[in-house]
Amino acid sequence: MQILPFYAVCDESSSMTLYIDTLNKALFELHQEISTNPTVADKTRFGLIGFSTDAHELQPLVDLSDLEELPALEASGLTSFGRVFDLLGRAIERDVRELKGEGHDVYRPVVFFLSDGEPTDTDWEQPYQDLLAAAFRPHIIAFGIGQADRAVIARVATFKAFMQEDGDADVAPALREFAASLTRSIVRSVSGATAAGTGMSLQVDDQLSGFTTVSLDKL
Repeated sequence: MQILPFYAVCDESSSMTLYIDTLNKALFELHQEISTNPTVADKTRFGLIGFSTDAHELQPLVDLSDLEELPALEASGLTSFGRVFDLLGRAIERDVRELKGEGHDVYRPVVFFLSDGEPTDTDWEQPYQDLLAAAFRPHIIAFGIGQADRAVIARVATFKAFMQEDGDADVAPALREFAASLTRSIVRSVSGATAAGTGMSLQVDDQLSGFTTVSLDKL
């Protein structure tokens, strides 16, 4: 069986305090949508990573239909990118090895990266480059909310980058759209590959309610 590993990598810094409950609800909606769609649930595995000053796996890669609920994100600390890219690289290497060991073929992993601000660490570029240099480098779709810096979000993304259209607006609708977009993308991509009997072609909406698309070639 061909398996798509995908990871929600979410900022848990103190500046996320106003958004964290809404983000947890958005991830809950994602869990419900994916886990109840048999075609997609069978072909995907989901991991949840939180980061601030430290980075940690809240949920190692798992079949979402095996979980009743996801662990909750909690806001504390400062925004730091370096440790999360290092952790993500090690997690992907471990997960791909295990999936292949179980006899599965593995699609290129997908990462949905969400942050509300610019990182405080200045040495995050090397862990990021190491991640992209790995054999199973992921597609990274980056979302900026709140006061996230447009240039940083564009630098993190390898596939698509989105910014909240109005950084002062209520972020709840934007985060709900994040979950809805993630669900649509995976359902459409996996279902399309299954129906055609071909490899998966990642499909992500260009226009999301509450977000504006950020060009990746203009920093």
